Amino acid sequence: MKAVEDEVHKSTRLQFHYPWFDDPPLVEERLYKQVRLSKDERAQIESMQSVLRAHVLEHAADYTTHYRSPPSPTDCFCLAFGQVRPAIVVTDDIGMHLLAKEFDLEVWYGHELLKKMLTAKKVERELVIAIYEALEANGDIDEGWRSAKHTAFKKIFGPKP
Repeated sequence: MKAVEDEVHKSTRLQFHYPWFDDPPLVEERLYKQVRLSKDERAQIESMQSVLRAHVLEHAADYTTHYRSPPSPTDCFCLAFGQVRPAIVVTDDIGMHLLAKEFDLEVWYGHELLKKMLTAKKVERELVIAIYEALEANGDIDEGWRSAKHTAFKKIFGPKP
């Protein structure tokens, strides 16, 4: 989505955390997979985004515990998009999960999608291992991923030591 690209390109923090974002194959894939919205869909998304964003601003303290940032306007757009164009939003952003829960929206963690892709044989165990190694090397693994390593991916990594 253009909004996500714009948010990453305007944020040095996001660029630091996701240095691979502008790798040519990923840029090419995003250009190829762009979604066109009708006027009606765009209006519905903007309306829902506005409601979500107002809720975030009204309850900002709920989203900023443990040094987290509250969901951004782009985060709200993504959640709204997932409702208008029935799609599951996949994110490890805790603030987005909290907001989605407030509005009963379906959101998955990255490890949930990875597990479903592994089960459907869309990815191989080597990729799962590589993803975990990259997350650990970058210091970007959270408790959810740590837990899933020895539960959802027990066949690959074994039970928790």
